[in-house]
Amino acid sequence: MKRAEPAIDINRKFVRLIELRTDGFVEFEFAIGDPGLYAEMLLPAEAYASFCRANGVTVLAPREGEEAEEDEDWNWNLHRATHQRFR
Repeated sequence: MKRAEPAIDINRKFVRLIELRTDGFVEFEFAIGDPGLYAEMLLPAEAYASFCRANGVTVLAPREGEEAEEDEDWNWNLHRATHQRFR
């Protein structure tokens, strides 16, 4: 039986910078295979640079403004949650 190829390329890895914080940490999104499915991460700047080199990442452009405002109740991430007051 022939095994099906995965739908995504797990060898492709992506990072998108969220914020260079004043405390020396870098807040970013990390994705494998599909940049739309990511984990938010936080590392010291030096560890972030090392992480990117070790994973051979493709750096994505930062997000511009607010995303997908049509369903704002479900449109959130940890970065936004730490910078806004909830109803």
